[in-house]
Amino acid sequence: MHSVRVFQVDAFTAQRFAGNPAGVVLDADALSPPRMRAIARELGAADCAFVLPPDGADHDVRVRFLTPHGEAPFIGHATLAVHAVLEALGEPRRPRQKHSGGSIRVEVLAGGTAPRVALYQAAPRLLGAPQEHALAAVLEALALTAADLDARCPPMLAGVSGTRLLLGVGDGATLARVRPDGPRLSELSRSLGAPGIFLFTLRPAIPAVHTEARMFCPALGIPEDPVSGNAHALLGAYLLQQRLLDGLQFSGAQGHHMDRPGRVTVALDVSGGSLQSVSIIGQAVIAFATTAEP
Repeated sequence: MHSVRVFQVDAFTAQRFAGNPAGVVLDADALSPPRMRAIARELGAADCAFVLPPDGADHDVRVRFLTPHGEAPFIGHATLAVHAVLEALGEPRRPRQKHSGGSIRVEVLAGGTAPRVALYQAAPRLLGAPQEHALAAVLEALALTAADLDARCPPMLAGVSGTRLLLGVGDGATLARVRPDGPRLSELSRSLGAPGIFLFTLRPAIPAVHTEARMFCPALGIPEDPVSGNAHALLGAYLLQQRLLDGLQFSGAQGHHMDRPGRVTVALDVSGGSLQSVSIIGQAVIAFATTAEP
């Protein structure tokens, strides 16, 4: 019986103990599902990625994602963590990743003090505005009012498999004074069909970024998510639709309200006047490594 290599990785940052933590387990084909759950629980990370060999010619690597509430089809920051670990170890690059939610193309980019990884995703869907009474209830649960919203940014439900409510607020000071009522938000998330509430501002208090954000997912057992790549992909599609971008790339800050500052770069591929894909780019660093017996 051989041991498996286990890593705790901080994603969307080049600094240890910042960004969004994820577990990465290599050589995971030696592990039974109960053993995977046990390792994920022991790591204490919100999400854990188990790396498996390909089972077909159309991909280079398979990944399973475990969360405290079960298995997830895809997790962006944990995918970034997987490929940062492979790069740090000098392993061959595996650009075609398969997971239960489908597949994704991954590229390791040049530059940076830590591995810099791009995830290429299909253009996300924007679903429309929430009902007015639901929006009012969400704002109340965040200790906000309609006056705190940015008039340029109509509230929007976005995403299909991981739906989020996007709320643009006036400035970074407004983000800082949000006081979420977790149980109430969890209840409202179920009625909205959006397990996450993603707040952002185009007037960040953080220098050298275009947006600043916070995300609350109590319905998923995550009171506040440090840094979300998937939500920033939705935000990119939204800002493009609302014509609130100067170009086709921007940088977002998230996590500093939790003392886990992170950065996400979003790049949009537009052709023929429509959005074709969204790239989420970030760095990741190994916080520690160990081994575990199967």
